[in-house]
Amino acid sequence: MLSHEPIEWPDEVEVLVDRLESESAKRALTREERAFMDVYETVPVLESEEGLHAFWQSGVNHQRIIGSFEIVGATTLVDPLNASRWCETRPEDRNDYSETEEEYLSTIEEELFEGMDELVDIVLAFIEEELG
Repeated sequence: MLSHEPIEWPDEVEVLVDRLESESAKRALTREERAFMDVYETVPVLESEEGLHAFWQSGVNHQRIIGSFEIVGATTLVDPLNASRWCETRPEDRNDYSETEEEYLSTIEEELFEGMDELVDIVLAFIEEELG
């Protein structure tokens, strides 16, 4: 797996996450708020050692998460997420991938990480426009 500088969310994002986590106990989050939280919660999975494989092996609603990346405007991440969909049907251990599968997944993850470089700015713009 390629190395990628982990995303460090600015205080503005962390404060909003705390507020929404608190409020979600009292009310349902809006579509935009849920999308923001989905993206925030998915980034650590994508940045993990198992990367896209971990995402597809997790028990989340994958289509909703991909839709959430679209809603917040991180469309450059949607293609790599969709391109790696085949990982969902693969063995539970990424080490069981063939050399060809591993190379292909690494190529997709390289594209994903290039898109993640812009994610903080995209999320901040989304917060300002939709959640501000």
